[in-house]
Amino acid sequence: MTAESGARPRITAGAVRELLSDPKIFSELPAGLDDDADLALDSLGLVWFLHQLELRYGVEVEPSEAFLAEFTSIRRITEYLADVHEP
Repeated sequence: MTAESGARPRITAGAVRELLSDPKIFSELPAGLDDDADLALDSLGLVWFLHQLELRYGVEVEPSEAFLAEFTSIRRITEYLADVHEP
């Protein structure tokens, strides 16, 4: 048995919050923001967020309208990534 594993790390709400805290995505994400609070990602922030997901977690998400409706809160983003991009 080898130590190598193709499994991706689970993307948690904390990880999503950390990525969203990048000033290029959300310049002033409140520290105490509830996971269900409404978010409004602009197109540049969304592209940067998706780029960071790919760099840090190897998750490739194509920007399409089908999933944009899912990215309305930290919880919804986390659930979408768990449903669609976790083995």
